[in-house]
Amino acid sequence: MSEAEVLSVSLKMDKIEYRAVIKFFVKEGLTPNKSHSKFIKVYGDYSPLFSTIKKWDTSLDDDACKRRPKSATTPEIIEQVHDMILDDQQMKVREIAETIGISKECVGYILHEEMDMKKLCARWVPHLLTADQKCTRVKISDQCLQRFNKNKTDFVHRFITMNETWIHHYTPESKQQSKQWTEASCSVPKKTRSVPSAGKVMASVFWDAEGIYLLIILKRVKQ
Repeated sequence: MSEAEVLSVSLKMDKIEYRAVIKFFVKEGLTPNKSHSKFIKVYGDYSPLFSTIKKWDTSLDDDACKRRPKSATTPEIIEQVHDMILDDQQMKVREIAETIGISKECVGYILHEEMDMKKLCARWVPHLLTADQKCTRVKISDQCLQRFNKNKTDFVHRFITMNETWIHHYTPESKQQSKQWTEASCSVPKKTRSVPSAGKVMASVFWDAEGIYLLIILKRVKQ
């Protein structure tokens, strides 16, 4: 075997050796570009392709991310994250990670896997109930449930509910509904614009199982 062939064999590496070297470069904090440059400098034509280095670099980094959360999920850290979420439910993962001193992957693992939490957008509601209003609703619901259990048949007929709605004096015509036949030589017909809010009253409607029980029309008070 010639000297060139011996050198060729010595420079060739199997996948396990390549992976070990790439893992060392990842630990050193080198980017795939710098790792590839070092391979070219030492192994020349026998260096792995840049795409191979980048793929293995990413997979090693992902493996490290998966391992890190488990090492940081101590009861003390989980309790810290839980307390921070209770103090501010809109807190970002990055803010939690920077405050505690752990990675974002660790925080995500604790929130999703250990605490079984997820971040949802708030739903718009007309108004928020106070603690007293919530207690009152629970009390009324409990009373209704007790009455229902005593007499299920009579409960529906005794129950009256209500709602409020705006009633307009008239329904304004839409642009499509206002079309009319005209001669080709005539100009476009004109009409005044109707204000939708004009001519309306507030109606309070009470009804039971038989139908409308009471209808109250509230008069508008002139300012």
